Amino acid sequence: MSHSRLNQVTDAHTANSRWNGLYKTGGATAVIMVVCIPITIFFYIASPPPETVIEHFTLFQSNRLLGLLGMDLLYLLSNVVAIPMYLAFYIALRRVSESSMLIATTLGLVAVVALFAARPAFDMLVLSDQYAAATTDAQRGVLLAAGEAMLAIFNGTAFQVHYVLGSISLLMISVVMLRSDVFSKPTAYVGIVASVTGLGLYVPTIGVSISILSVVGLWIWYILIARRFFQLGQRVSKEEVSRN
Repeated sequence: MSHSRLNQVTDAHTANSRWNGLYKTGGATAVIMVVCIPITIFFYIASPPPETVIEHFTLFQSNRLLGLLGMDLLYLLSNVVAIPMYLAFYIALRRVSESSMLIATTLGLVAVVALFAARPAFDMLVLSDQYAAATTDAQRGVLLAAGEAMLAIFNGTAFQVHYVLGSISLLMISVVMLRSDVFSKPTAYVGIVASVTGLGLYVPTIGVSISILSVVGLWIWYILIARRFFQLGQRVSKEEVSRN
């Protein structure tokens, strides 16, 4: 069977109406990601996250929402809602390479779980309340030490696992896209560029600057993904879908 014929068969299976709801949910999830990225950037510029434990505690007591946002609450929530998107990718692309998609989906889900350990937002909120209620210097000292431990894991092992596995998952999904006619080639290339530049975080000195570029790529990628998932959810035929 030729590659072109294989893609046609893949599209026919992908358009199965059983998965319409999942595709639409995946599209809605991608839209949420598109919205969350600029909102997160806005809050980071308007209200930069605190750097010390006592600053976090003080912010929580003055404004709980800003305190949670300072602990990456939006980033955490956006990753949670991304779970249906990983499942939609698996269904859409599994016939191209089921083993690759199974690995990519598993890595993506593990990355989401790892982020829970790396972003103890509500734990810090509880410590802040306990600190405010403390009556002795000894109690406050213990709570400050607990807060320091929370901040130590913020960018520790769990976050690094989340970041690396999430980037690898995105890269694998995008590479599979190149072998399929389900998503457009530009969508696949944007995903590849975004995932590779994201891993640029580990380049000495300029890593952070490189990784910031991936945010732009991801934002564009989510727009393309949302559009395509909604098309799949409507069971648009291959001839009717224009892949830009």
